[in-house]
Amino acid sequence: MAEHDLEKLKIDRGPSAAVPRRRRNWFRYVLIALILLALAAVAFRLTGPQAVESATVTSVYPSQSYTLLNATGYVVPQRKAAVASKGQGRVEWLGVLEGTVVKEGQIIARLESDDVAASLAQAQAQVKVAQANLELQRAELKNAEVDLKRFKILAPQGAIPATQYDAALARYDKAQASLNSDAASIVSARANAQAAQVAVNQTVIRAPFDGVVLEKHANVGDNITPFSSASDSKGAVVTIADMKTLEVEADVAESNISRISVEQPCEIQLDALPDVRFAGRVSRTVPTVDRSKATVLVKVRFVDRDARVLPDMSAKVAFLSKPVPPEEKKAVVAVQPSAVVTRGERKVVYKIDNDTAREVPVTTGERIGDLLAVQGVKPGDVVVLSPGDKLKNGARVTLAKK
Repeated sequence: MAEHDLEKLKIDRGPSAAVPRRRRNWFRYVLIALILLALAAVAFRLTGPQAVESATVTSVYPSQSYTLLNATGYVVPQRKAAVASKGQGRVEWLGVLEGTVVKEGQIIARLESDDVAASLAQAQAQVKVAQANLELQRAELKNAEVDLKRFKILAPQGAIPATQYDAALARYDKAQASLNSDAASIVSARANAQAAQVAVNQTVIRAPFDGVVLEKHANVGDNITPFSSASDSKGAVVTIADMKTLEVEADVAESNISRISVEQPCEIQLDALPDVRFAGRVSRTVPTVDRSKATVLVKVRFVDRDARVLPDMSAKVAFLSKPVPPEEKKAVVAVQPSAVVTRGERKVVYKIDNDTAREVPVTTGERIGDLLAVQGVKPGDVVVLSPGDKLKNGARVTLAKK
């Protein structure tokens, strides 16, 4: 009996005893994994990307520091004409296209001229007829004058009747009057011929001044009728402009007009040429106010002519307190001053590249408005604003949400 009790005290080392132990080991492994994950999360939170504010490096012009005010407008030629003819007719020849450079007096187009040419020939023939009649009357006057002189000698002697003398005198007076009439007829015929010549000249359309063709309104075969509103007729053949007279017409608020004066220096920027600044001068101020916009029209001329400047380009005008010196005509790189910090003896900015802050040494220049001129970075670079002392070179960063 005692031996049987001892058998009960033996430890069972079979498969059924190993199961609880494996369960305890699996629970231990899971607990360790959770602890490691928690530690990793804490470490990631402590060493994760820093949230920073950023700014973009830009390019500015030094003239912005002494700009009094800005205005917008358009490039407009002050000498512009819609070229037409006072005569009517069909276009039979057109010698220009858009962009063609023309000289004063150059033939632009011709209208059909058969009818007016025939009228001119007829008028010129009438002049010749009047001249022939004049010569005939001169001969008649000369003959009447000879007879009158003869009868003046014979009449006092009674060789001829007094009535014959009176007839010779009347013939002379009539010949003199006819001569004067024919002379007036020549003047009238020549005037008619001149009018016909003007009509012929009007069929030839010429450039009124040196310029460039901006628009072509008619083609060969179109009817030109300047003073008609018919749908199938054209008024002008082309529109030309003198490119030497290009100016910028800018709208300036009437509250700022006192800050503008004639010959005031300006800087002109065209939307089509954003990287170029053109020197300008205030030409004149139109002495009226646009009620709807409360603005005054100010005209600014270009100091130097540039072939790239075209009519109707959008423009921005900066009215300056002084002319731009030659050394300040080029753009400079600038950033917000808070982006520049001192590290040791160097001034640096932190450039953001692939979510990493890279320390870049810079050289600072003058203040230009709210910006600071720098060298060492280029326009378009993104830098950290107000980087703290904890921000190190190579640190991971993320942009703070605004």
